Amino acid sequence: MIIEPMIQGVVARSAHPLGCEQSILEQIDFVKKASPIATKAKRILILGASSGFGLAARIALTFGGPEADTIGVSFERGPSEKGTGTAGWFNNHYFKQQAEKAGRTAINITGDAFSPELRSQVIEAIETYFEGEVDLIIYSLATGVRPNYSSDTPQQWRSVIKPIGQSVEGAIVSLETDQWQPQTLEAASEQEAADTIKVMGGEDWESWIDTLINAESIADGCQTIAFSYVGSELTHPIYLDGTLGQAKIDLHQTSHSLNLKLANFNGHAYATVCKALVTKASVFIPAFTPYILALYKVMKEKGTHEGCIEQMHRLFTEQLFSPTGTHVDGERLIRIDDLELDPQVQTEVSLLVKEMDENNFKQLGDYEGYKREFLQLNGFGYENIDYSLPVELSQYTLES
Repeated sequence: MIIEPMIQGVVARSAHPLGCEQSILEQIDFVKKASPIATKAKRILILGASSGFGLAARIALTFGGPEADTIGVSFERGPSEKGTGTAGWFNNHYFKQQAEKAGRTAINITGDAFSPELRSQVIEAIETYFEGEVDLIIYSLATGVRPNYSSDTPQQWRSVIKPIGQSVEGAIVSLETDQWQPQTLEAASEQEAADTIKVMGGEDWESWIDTLINAESIADGCQTIAFSYVGSELTHPIYLDGTLGQAKIDLHQTSHSLNLKLANFNGHAYATVCKALVTKASVFIPAFTPYILALYKVMKEKGTHEGCIEQMHRLFTEQLFSPTGTHVDGERLIRIDDLELDPQVQTEVSLLVKEMDENNFKQLGDYEGYKREFLQLNGFGYENIDYSLPVELSQYTLES
């Protein structure tokens, strides 16, 4: 079949396998040419491994020096009569293919990372492939819903992206129509804020670490990291001061309690603050689009723009596994958002955001780059791929 991009609002409904392969190959090529990552961590568990920072971390640690073996957990859908499948499914397929070519173990476990059954599968895989222990756990789950498996009756917590206390005016850009859409975001209720913390805070991260400790799956010196975002004052009303920010604060606090638990294994836990990027999650954040359009424009002009793979390489070489030790700020956060928060960058971004509206956002901001990155998340937008050629989806299988 010939696969074309299908976008509904800010959601991609199709994925192209050859573009996903190209994305994997380009990230592998980057880390192979970059300075090597120096770590003894060889057995790595990535929770949320199929896209974004989780995938980039998996690639960096497999091909960027450590030659690590990995178990990747994700909730993806393969091709079927209902559609092409998800980009993350093809990312898993091609990562495993390339890792095994390099002689590395790459186990893909597909399913609900919140479920007890999947946790049992992960423990079994650690026993089978990692001699029972992991050296590094990367928590990169991004979802809007978390089932409550401890409840006797079916229950789910749902996250919302809303301000707290008062409404906020903003805009989002429909990637389907390329149209600027003004929005008014009403303040979240107390229940909505609490549910968002349940979904996107640190509780599940801590639960996973507790599960691994109880299964005696933590190696001596084991570390864990989870990804976060803080942003600048321009995004604080919708992010840091809103429901998402409350959840991230909970995540940061969780890193401290996990750090105490892992101290028993001579290990550490850190929350890692990344820069703003186009991801499958970030395109949903209302009022965030004008900021990221301006940020991309300014950082690309200054030559400081980074994608997920560049961020993960810098995290591992300059921060977490730095020869001079792990660097943290006063709140014990690893910061790799420093280039985004450079004062001159933020001054120029602020000026662009103030001028930006529905008539000029494509000219003032980097909308072309923004949409290209979104398309490439789903396997489209690569110049060296002939998208007019049919693809035989039945050739793809995903081994665990």
